[in-house]
Amino acid sequence: MEILGLVNYALFMAIFIAIYALLALGLNIQWGFAGLFNAGIAGFFAVGAYTSAILSTAADDGRIGGFDLHFVLGWFGAMLAAGLIAWPIGKICLRFRSDYLAIATIGVAEIIRLVIKSEPALTNGARGISSIPRPAGDIGYMESQIAYLVIVLAVLAAAYFLVERQFNAPWGRMMRAIRDNESAAKAMGKDVEFRRLEAFIFGAALMGLAGAMFAHFNRSITPEAIDPMVATFLVWIMLILGGSGNNRGAILGAAVVWIIWSVSEIATDRLPHEYAVQAKYIRLFLIGLMLQLVLRFRPEGLLPEPLRGDRRTSQSGTEPH
Repeated sequence: MEILGLVNYALFMAIFIAIYALLALGLNIQWGFAGLFNAGIAGFFAVGAYTSAILSTAADDGRIGGFDLHFVLGWFGAMLAAGLIAWPIGKICLRFRSDYLAIATIGVAEIIRLVIKSEPALTNGARGISSIPRPAGDIGYMESQIAYLVIVLAVLAAAYFLVERQFNAPWGRMMRAIRDNESAAKAMGKDVEFRRLEAFIFGAALMGLAGAMFAHFNRSITPEAIDPMVATFLVWIMLILGGSGNNRGAILGAAVVWIIWSVSEIATDRLPHEYAVQAKYIRLFLIGLMLQLVLRFRPEGLLPEPLRGDRRTSQSGTEPH
């Protein structure tokens, strides 16, 4: 029976790793490709989660929505809504640079959280939205977990393939050129503002999709789930640790950080109650320590951004002359 519980927990953890890997891929488009410091990931995550919940749940007299649509339509709606929200935010905020852009996006995410919490006619307020249908949720518990894991892995694989293809395409090379030398890119006739907005919207759409998948997995969504600690800063740690600018690094970082985050929770829960509450801060310490060690000894991350010359060399198996 204990083995069955461990298997269930492993499935649960694998699903969350896949969802966070999507968030990390979205952030990698914005930061790793375009150099956009988005500190408002939680806002786009929330937009996607609530949009899909509204579209796919049954009618409810207490709020707007309840269209009872298929979950696939809910997920596409989540991506569209997050992208549409990102467009005016990007038009206004992307003129800022580095820390100013971070402050602006944090403010936008907080505005989104407060609107969600204070508009019961749309989001059911602090009570959130429940009874969100989970794909394959009408079968046995473990079978449902396995089925959902297959779905999220398929979505992650498709997202990785598309993002990786863009990374190696002229669009990806252009975005990295803009990131590394904006003046030179402008001199070559590139529309820097439009391309940055493009990357911002694409990344936000993936974040919205991750939010929708999270809501359908939990079968409910509340404002408490939009915690900046786990929906923004943890994602940043995943990308920095895994390797900014490397899609495989983003996925690896999501797996490593979430495993440490979850295992440390299990360890602290086994302590006596008077110590368990204080020991939970050890989780933050472990994540912070790991980030410091990576920044000290491997500042480019576990899997650094591949350079085109390195990629050609590794594919040919010969040393450059």
